[in-house]
Formats: sequence, C-alpha cells, structure tokens
Amino acid sequence: MTHIEWLAVLPLLIVFGSAVLGTLFEAFIPYRARRAVQVTLSLTALAGTLVAVVWRWTELQASGARIIPLAITRHENGTVALGLVEDSISLIAQTVIVVGALLSFLVIADRTETREGAFAAAAATRPGSPAEREFTRLGRQQTEIFPLALFATGGMMAFTSAYDLLTFFIALEVLSLPLYVLSATARRKRLLSQEAALKYFILGAFSSAIFLMGAALIYGATGVLSIEGAIIQVTRGILQVPNALLAVGVVMLVIGLLFKVGAAPFHSWTPDVYQGAPTPITGFMAAGTKAAAFVALMRVFILLVTPVWSSINVFMWIVIIATILIGTVMGLVQTDVKRLLAYSSIAHAGFILIAVNSIDVISKPESTLQAVPAVLFYLLAYAVATVGAFGVVTLVRERDAHGNVLGEATKLSSWAGLGKRSPMMAVSMTIFLLSFAGIPLTGGFIGKFEVFRAGITGGMTVLVVLAVLASAATAVFYFRLIQLMFFREPDGETTAVVESEGMSIVAIILAAITTLALGVVPHIVLDFIMGSFA
Repeated sequence: MTHIEWLAVLPLLIVFGSAVLGTLFEAFIPYRARRAVQVTLSLTALAGTLVAVVWRWTELQASGARIIPLAITRHENGTVALGLVEDSISLIAQTVIVVGALLSFLVIADRTETREGAFAAAAATRPGSPAEREFTRLGRQQTEIFPLALFATGGMMAFTSAYDLLTFFIALEVLSLPLYVLSATARRKRLLSQEAALKYFILGAFSSAIFLMGAALIYGATGVLSIEGAIIQVTRGILQVPNALLAVGVVMLVIGLLFKVGAAPFHSWTPDVYQGAPTPITGFMAAGTKAAAFVALMRVFILLVTPVWSSINVFMWIVIIATILIGTVMGLVQTDVKRLLAYSSIAHAGFILIAVNSIDVISKPESTLQAVPAVLFYLLAYAVATVGAFGVVTLVRERDAHGNVLGEATKLSSWAGLGKRSPMMAVSMTIFLLSFAGIPLTGGFIGKFEVFRAGITGGMTVLVVLAVLASAATAVFYFRLIQLMFFREPDGETTAVVESEGMSIVAIILAAITTLALGVVPHIVLDFIMGSFA
C-alpha cells in the first residue's frame, strides 16, 4: 500500500503539471500564440513553485519535524519504504534550483533585435537543408523547449527529495533526458550542437548504467533499496555480507553522480556540451543539474557512505585532486569563453567535493553540520553567477563586414573593448567572474570560505591548501577576460552587443545584484540555511 502526501508534493505537481499542460498546448494552441502562452505558463509555474517551496519550508519548521515522508509504501511483511522525503536539505536545494530556473527561463525566452532566439526554427530538420531555410525564413520558433525544460526542472527537484535508489534513478533520468534533446537545438552551429548532444547522451547512458549497477550491488549487499538501509543494518549488526561488496556498490553509485557534477575523470562531456548546446540551456544545465547532483551526493554521503567511508575516502581524494588540477590547468589555455566557463565549473566541482567528502555523520558530526550548509550556499552563489554569465554571452555577438549580426562571439579576443561598447554588460560579467574567482564582496568568496572551512574541520587541510592555490590560479583566466574587456581597444566592428526584448537584461541584473548581496550581507542567507539544521 502506497500513501502520498499530496499537499507536500505540491511544488513537484506544479512543475510537472505545467510541463504536461505545455505539451498539450503544443498540440492544440495555434502556432502564432504558442510562444506567448508557453513563456507565460513557464514563468508563472516557476514563480508559483517558488512560493509553494517557501510555504512547505514554513510548514516543516512549524511541525518541528526534521523529515516528512512524502511517498510511503508499506509492504505485507511489515517493512516500510520511503520514496520521497521533505527536509531542510531538499527544500533549500529546491529553492536554489527554482531560482536558477527562473533566471534561466528569462534568458531562454528572450529574443534579440533580429527577432530570433537561441534555438533552431525546427530542430528535427537537417542542418543546411531547404526545409531548415524555409522554417527560418518564416520565423518559426521551437516552443517545445519550454515544457522540456520544465520536465528537467521537475526531475532536478525530485532528485533532491529522493530517498531510495530506485527513485534516485527515475529522477536522474527525468532530469537528464530532456537535457539531451535541448542540447541539440542550437540555432547556429547546428552540427556542433548535435554532436555535443550525442556525446552527452552516450556518456550519460554509461553513467546511468554505472549508477544502476551500483544500486544493484548495494541491494545485493543489504537486501533493501533504501539509501539508509546500510546504516541501519550496520548499527543493528545484521549486515550479512562483507563490506567490500557494499563499498564497490557505493563507489559505482557515487561515480554516476560525479558524472553529473562534472568531476574528473568523468568530466569529458562538460567542455563539448557547454560549447555546443544553446547558451541559455548551458546556463540552465550548469546551474540546476550541478545543484541537484551535489545535493543527491550529499544525501548519499550522509546516509550510505558512512559504513564504508574509509574505503571510499581514498577514491574521493584522487577524484578531488584530479578535478581541481584539470579544471585549473585546462582553463588556463582556453580561448573560447564557453569552454573557459566549462573548465571553471569543473574546478568549482572539485572545491565543493572537499566539503562533501568531509561528511561523516558518525565520526565527524561537527564537520557534517558545517559542510551541508556550506555546500548549499556555494550552490546558490554559483547558480546565480553562472546563469548571469551565460546570459551575457548570449548578447555578445559577431558582426560581419556588412554589419549583419551573426552568432555569439565566444572567442576571447572578440571581447576586447567590451567595456566601451557596453559598460553594463562588461560590469555585470566582471561581477560574475570575480565571484567565480572568490574575490571578497561577492557570493563566490563566502561560498569558498565556508566550503574550505568545512574541509579543514573534516581533516582535509591538504586538499584545502591545494584548492586555495588552484583558486588563485583560476583567477588568472578570469582576470584575463576582465583585462580584455576594459584595457584593450576594440578590434574593429566585428563584435556587437545586441538589443533584445529585455528578459535577458532582467536576468543579468538580478543575478549581479544577488551575487553582490550574497557577498556583502551573506549572514542573512547563511543564518537562514544554518538555522534550518540547528
């Protein structure tokens, strides 16, 4: 018998219900009205979801409960299985995801002065074909992207609430499958976009298979699908199999999640997909997927890794060192803005993993209490700055000899003199880059400080020292772009900042303000997050 708390799952119902409604609109609403309807539906749904998440947080605090089961299955033998739960981790993470999605949808929905968006007129047509040219001439819009992005958002939210391995896997697929499709819908450089989507799909399939195999081994070791089943059996002394089988299963499960956060050596998809996918989708994916995967990874470390922590610790040290070094070194040699931000995201994943690896609820409870709020704050600061940075990239375009606006100017050299062409865009991008570099008075500085503090408390001092040095090195490629924007003369008229309908500008300004607020008055958010775990 399965019992579902329908009011508690209201945030998920709003997102998934709106995604289904958007799919129906694609079939029954006249073409000319679809875009306006889809944009209105998506933004309204996300705003309503944010309100619902805040309401659920107040209900959780009022109840005094630390965790509320949302989907409970009672078996005939008397055992109880939890599919979804509601707790402080899931609600704060869902807030981060929805805020990132709201900003991302503003960028996704925006169109430039040429009345074209970032998406192909008809993604299913062959690049360069007469059919594609005809759809482009008619000004067609690929409005299916809105329900697809809503499905992905719902999957991310469900991922943070999942409490058993099967629900984890279903949520993982729900968030991943729409992103595979969305990555192939770029309006320009279609072949590059489709190649990126294919790589993402193939490597994603491998990671899902590894995740599923890990879940199978954990089930074989414990006899349950619950992610806390191993701890329960260890504490009761009824674990019947050697810890080696459980350790292998946990490592495979973690590998599946490390792929989603872009950690080395499972990062190979990140630069190609960041570069090839439509830029608004890159920002949406970078902010939301990373947040959802890290929260799932934290839940696995809290409830499943503890019995085999000594075995997985060595593996995590190798991954963290490799992630930080690859993200830093490769970022230094990039000449493309989107690939630079991709390797930046890999380095950030390494920084966050330091805090995640310090989670050990039995032997290091104090570091766990520091690590969880630190990671959540870092994810918020990173998500907001990332969406803002990619929002700026969407508006910086190449211009041909006749003055026609072309695709995005992603070469670093094209950004020379941007401070003179568009001071607002250059200043906004500078704020985001300073946050990525961890400069004081930005959210990124506070996020790195909290994560590194949790790492030191958890005995990861060597990794923290490496991360601080790498953070200083990553500042080199951030400041290189800042130097190009403000201290180099424009190279002719080959680059332009295009006008748009204004939604991207709104997203960029909100992201810049939030990034500064998180750095200037961080205690408001930090006290709120830490108070949720007191």
